[in-house]
Order: sequence, then structure tokens, then C-alpha cells
Amino acid sequence: MCEEALEEMKYNVFVEKDEDGYFVATIPSLPGCHTQAKSLDELSSRTREAIEAYLDLQGCTGSGCIEIRVTDSETRRSDEGR
Repeated sequence: MCEEALEEMKYNVFVEKDEDGYFVATIPSLPGCHTQAKSLDELSSRTREAIEAYLDLQGCTGSGCIEIRVTDSETRRSDEGR
């Protein structure tokens, strides 16, 4: 798992808005890895933190740049690098 996770460092992120108005990010390739925030800017940084924490808990260490691809649940639109 670690070698694959650190090799790519690119993750698809599924984003939806919950009933309380929070944006919720789920990273499908990392089971159980998700976070939430009130704004998309805050969600972006929290998503990176969640991925880093997940990988750290898995014993994966590395100093790569994490690239995320956000998919909006309503429009099914993908935005690179958000």
C-alpha cells in the first residue's frame, strides 16, 4: 500500500455538500479517509492534511507533493489541482 500511495501522490476526491451546509470530501482510494469544512478553500487544505495523516498512520512516509482531483457531486465535474 505505501509504495503505491507514495509513488503516485495523486488522489481523486469526491466532494458533496451535506444537509448542514458543510462540504464533505471523501478519498475513495483511501478507505475511511474523509474530512469536512465550511468553505472549499478550507476543505482543500483539510483534505491534504487528511491524506497525509492517513498515510502516516499506514506507516507511509515521504516528502512528495500531494495532487488532488476534486469531483463535485452535483455536477460530476472534475477540477484538477483544487
